[in-house]
Amino acid sequence: MNTAPFIAVEGPIGAGKTTLATMLSQELGFPMISEIVEDNPYLDKFYDNIEEWSFQLEMFFLCHRYKQLEDTSHHFLNEGQPVIADYHIYKNVIFAERTLSEQQLNKYRKIFHLLTDDLPKPNFIIYIKASLPTLLHRIEKRGRPFEKKIETSYLEQLIADYDIAIKHLQEADPYLTVLTIDGDSEDFVLNKSDFERIAAHVKELIK
Repeated sequence: MNTAPFIAVEGPIGAGKTTLATMLSQELGFPMISEIVEDNPYLDKFYDNIEEWSFQLEMFFLCHRYKQLEDTSHHFLNEGQPVIADYHIYKNVIFAERTLSEQQLNKYRKIFHLLTDDLPKPNFIIYIKASLPTLLHRIEKRGRPFEKKIETSYLEQLIADYDIAIKHLQEADPYLTVLTIDGDSEDFVLNKSDFERIAAHVKELIK
């Protein structure tokens, strides 16, 4: 089991994961592990035709995140260095279960477990819960062209999927600590006191 603090910030698309992870990385002095998004060559194709490109998209994300976590283990966690990431590797399963066919999903699960079962998992999750209007507002604000194609029904389902996934992770790991943030009422970007309260809570948890 990994003993160095390994913090993952999670939540649906548009929740503010990367923003909060970056702010906490600077506040805590922890290295930041950031997922690749816009450089994924299948992303535009995926939102144009989910059924056709979902497997390629998910495999790209899985392989890239596997390499990141492998490097994180070797260069930081094994040396006792805490880190913070803007994703949990389990998010791959959340998205794969929503987009892949049953046959593809069975193959994907085997590959996922083969690659990740022996990798370090976060022992702290900061879970940003946010409603559909909040997600839509933040997605529009950051203006990624490919995200304009996301259907609201897809986002609504992700909100529910994330709730289920976080509960599953808590049940599967008795050592896991989850800090849930109300993304609708807490604006950690524009409200300094909101961020300071979150940061103070995180510092207390990882002591």
